[in-house]
This record gives sequence, C-alpha cells and structure tokens, in this order.
Amino acid sequence: MAIDRRREAGGGGRPLPEENGSVPGAAGGATASPPVPSPASTAGAGAEIQAVPLPPPAATCSPVLLDYDGSVLPFLGGLGGKYQRILVLLTWVPALFIGFSKFSDSFLLDQPDFWCREADGQGNWSGSLAPSHANRSGNSSIFPPPGLPTPAGGNASECDCHEWHYRIRAGLVQNVVSKWDLVCDSAWKVHIAKFSLLVGLIFGHLITGCIADWVGRRPILLFSVIFILVFGLTVALSVNVTMFSTLRFFEGFCLAGILLSLYALRIELCPPGHRFMITMVASFIEMAGQFLMPGLAALCRDWQVLQAVIICPFLLMLLYWIVFPESLRWLMATQQFEASKELILQFMHKNRMTTESDIKGVVPELEKEIARRPKKVCIVKVVGTRNLWKNIVVLCVNSLTGYGIHHCFAKSMMGHEAKMTITQNFYADYYTMAGIALASCLAMCPVVGFLGRRGGLLLFMILTALASLLQLGLLNLIGKYSQLPDSGMSDSVKDKFSTAFSIVGMFSSHAVGSLSVFFCAEITPTVIRGGGLGLVLASAGFGRLTAPIMELHNQKGYFLHHVIFACCTLICIICILLLPESKNQNLPENIPDGEHYTRQPLLPHKKGEQPLLLTNSELKDYSGLHDSAAVSDGISENTTANGMKSM
Repeated sequence: MAIDRRREAGGGGRPLPEENGSVPGAAGGATASPPVPSPASTAGAGAEIQAVPLPPPAATCSPVLLDYDGSVLPFLGGLGGKYQRILVLLTWVPALFIGFSKFSDSFLLDQPDFWCREADGQGNWSGSLAPSHANRSGNSSIFPPPGLPTPAGGNASECDCHEWHYRIRAGLVQNVVSKWDLVCDSAWKVHIAKFSLLVGLIFGHLITGCIADWVGRRPILLFSVIFILVFGLTVALSVNVTMFSTLRFFEGFCLAGILLSLYALRIELCPPGHRFMITMVASFIEMAGQFLMPGLAALCRDWQVLQAVIICPFLLMLLYWIVFPESLRWLMATQQFEASKELILQFMHKNRMTTESDIKGVVPELEKEIARRPKKVCIVKVVGTRNLWKNIVVLCVNSLTGYGIHHCFAKSMMGHEAKMTITQNFYADYYTMAGIALASCLAMCPVVGFLGRRGGLLLFMILTALASLLQLGLLNLIGKYSQLPDSGMSDSVKDKFSTAFSIVGMFSSHAVGSLSVFFCAEITPTVIRGGGLGLVLASAGFGRLTAPIMELHNQKGYFLHHVIFACCTLICIICILLLPESKNQNLPENIPDGEHYTRQPLLPHKKGEQPLLLTNSELKDYSGLHDSAAVSDGISENTTANGMKSM
C-alpha cells in the first residue's frame, strides 16, 4: 500500500527505482544511482516521497563549456579585452630573443679566412677554407672545403702550422672556429657544433610538446626559460669545442620548449578571425631579430660576449611566472573546471567585467561541473583516429619538404662552387636570405587571406615544385645546348636562370614550411596541440638538418638530395587536397572535434549543383564514420562542412 501511495504521488505512471538502484525500462538495462530526496519530501515522517529526475550521465559535459570559441571567448571579450591584448603582446616580445638564438650559428660558427703566420712573416695569405673567398684573396694555394679532412698529399704540409691567424667576415674579432683552431683536420667539428643546436631543437619539440599536453603550457615555458639561462650562459664559458657542442644541444632543447609553448599559447588566446595575423606578427618580430644580428655581433666583437647578450634578455621572462596565466582553453578542454573558474574570474577582474555579460551562463555551468576529474590526453591517442593522424602526417611531410628543399635552392643561388656565387660579401648573402624570407611572409598574408590555409599551402607547394623541376630539368637542357657552337647560349644564361629559379624556390618553400606549422596548430585538438606542434616542428628541424649534413659530406650527393625533395613536392601536392580548411573555423577542443574536421571541396559548388561530399548533417546517420552514437549526437546542427561552428 505504501508503494502504491508513493507511485500515485510521483505521477502514477512513472516507475520508482528498486532497492538495488536499477530503473525498470531503462535503455540497455543501465543502472543509475538512487535519487536524492528533496528537503520537502523528508520534512515529516509521513511525508510522501516525490520522484526526482535522473541526473545526466557522468560522461557528458555541458555543451556551453565545450564550445570555447562560441561561448567562453565571446563572454571574455575576445581580443577586445585589455588583459587579452597584454597577454598577446607578451607572447610577441620573446620572438625577438628567439630570432637572435636561432640565427646565432651564422656568426658563432662562421668559417673565416685563415693563414699561417709561420709560413710568411709578412702576413701574406697561404690558404683559405672557402674557395670562393680564395679567388678574391690572391692565395697561392686553396684548401679543400671544410667537409672532409685534408688529403695526405699536396696541401697536407700547409696544415702543419702551430699558429693560425684569421679574418672573420661576420663582424666578430674572434668566434668558435678561431678560438679552438677548427680548421684542416678539425674542420668537421664545426658541423658537429651546428648539428648540436638543431638536434636539441628536434628532441625539445618532441618531448616538451608531449609534456605541455600533460602539465600545461605555462610550466613548460617557465622551466624552459630557467634552463636556457643556465645552459646558454654556460655555453659562453666553454673550455673546448666538445663542451660547447654539448651545451648547445641543451640550449636548443630549452629554446624548443619556449618556442612551442609560446606558439600554442598565442593560438589558443585568439578568436578564429585573428589567429593567422597574430601568428604572422610574431614571425615578423622573429625576423627583426635576424636582421639585427649583424649589428649586435659588430657591437659585441667577441663570440662569448655575443652569446651572453643573446641569452640575458630571457631573464625578463622570469616575470612571466607572475603575470602570465595558464591557457584557459587548455584548462577547459581537459576539464579542469576549478582552475578554469578561478582564471575566468581573474579575466573578469582584469577587464572590469560583471557577471551580467555572461549571457550563455558560463560561470553557472562551471559551478555545476566543478567536481569533474581532469581528463588529459597524450599524442599517442591520435593513432586510433580515422582522419586526424592522416592530417598531421601530411603536414609533417610538407614541413620536412619545405625546409629541406629550401637548402637546395640556397646552395644553388649562393653557390657550392665559386662560379655560382652571386655575391662575394657575407652581409650581402646574409641579408639576401633574410630578405627572401621576409618577402615570403609578406606574400603569405594576402594569399592565405584570400585562398585560405589549404589553398595557400597548395599554391606555394606548386610554385616550389615548378621551381625545383625547372631547375633540375630545364637547366640541364640549357647546359647541353650551350655546348653547341651555334647555340648562342653561354654559361651566364644558365647561371641567371638558376638564380631566378632559386629565388622563387626559396620564396615559396619558406612559405610552405611556415604555413604547415600554423595549419597543424589549427587542426590539432587542444588536448594534444602540444604534441601535434612538436611533431610538425621536429619535422621542420629534420629538414633544416640536411644543410649541415650536406656540408659535412662536401656537397656529395647534392643532385640526388634535390631530386628526392623534388619528388616529395609532387606527392605533397596530391596530399594537400586531402586536408580540411580551417579558415574562420573554431579550434577543435578534443579528439572527436578534430575528427570532424573533414575534407570539403577546394572550390565551393555552384548554386543548384549537388555537392559530391556529404554535409555533416548527412554524416550523422552514417554509423560507419563515428565510433559511438554519443559523438554523433553531440554535433551541433549549425555546423559547417568541416564539422566546426563558424563565428
């Protein structure tokens, strides 16, 4: 009788939970915890027990909290808030210091002209490391390039010297080469020193990227700053080249942590419409460091002073522990809602906002979900996805190809032979390379703004492939015709064509590498963005590593090296068509969001024309695409063809 009275009070037809907590008629026989009685139902001993609605499943989270770009960021004011603008500015400032460090090898390890004072007391030149500089110096003999030790015969006697004198072209009075006499049989140690920084960057990107997804961007940034100060300043106190190379490895490792964490923080601070321009401003500031390096070297005069001056500005970044917060987007994506609430209140206080502007109820939803346990993901989880791992692999190959073939074009323009050199001055060569990189970034802004990320990447990759194929094929054809007596062609025509193709190739390949890194940062979900960025930046590091490898082997295999990367450009052109378009799209927050970044047509279909690719609403009923029904049910109806909400 008591059960019947309770059933009538609960609405008659609604079954009450049994003693074991199961609900009759529940889908799939699922069990639920017994409802908590309300205070009104327990007011008296004879009070009737009312039925309480079952709570939502623990696996689901409020859609307001998962939609960071659509709910949380507009509530905080986007980039209109004063505090957000300050944080973006703080991510820009270290880019200048990063530019100093990345291009320091051109000055610390520059190969100087040298001669032996014992051979000629009047100081006349008796040898030079670089054949191109030997031609203008009136040398009596020319040493082989620094890649291989001097052969036993011929010039071997000229390496038997106890005191070398150097003329450094990079504005310094002394650098690492002249400090420890890294010439002749010791010339290979210069390339090992160049390896050390690049290898440190590669390992740093891979390791710090994974750790940043687990502990956060802010701890990686601050610990990297601390250790780069330790290792960077110790580099200036090196007592031999082995110590120098080892410490440069750790300096590169820490520099990778700073670069990656700042890149991720910058991307995660911005709304969809401002991400690319904010990133490009940081690139321009980094290039400013490249342009200022010759003047800084001329002021310092000594390599140890230059190294200390490059590292000391990172002391200012120790203040970031106080002024720079953790990425709010990462906290929300990993369901650290208690820390997210504190940070949102900090944003509101800094921007002088009130809760009245919280139209979508972000703060109340946070309070409801505050008891959730954090949910962190490692980059290895991407292996089990359908689309995401393919997109990341394609962009890694693009990054490797772009930075790898860039060296081929640079060697063709600057010349690995004396006759191919277009300039005879260190500063002219240096600023030519920097100017091409600057022009490439300037061209990226309108091209990506008009064609989008995928269209811009495809255009620059096509230009790279054309420049490479024309340089390999057309120049060989011109070379054959120039040997004919009646052809009217000379070697100077071939050299001019080579220079033109090299400039176009360097211009486009630099854009390919930079855009691949940015593209990967956009399509990789927030929970694994550090690992995704680490993979694509490490691939770029492998591409840069081909330059010292080729120099170490005295440019042997240079043509094959160029042919392999030219073939890679053709493969990349096909693979780029498989990528999604992320322009003006919300950043994916978790792996299911990243899976819904599906491919769409490169050109929009005409009005009335049936699209060949299904829209996301049509894909919801296709069970073969999604692993679970919960993922497909969570897709919003107003999503775009990429599966992401547009602003």
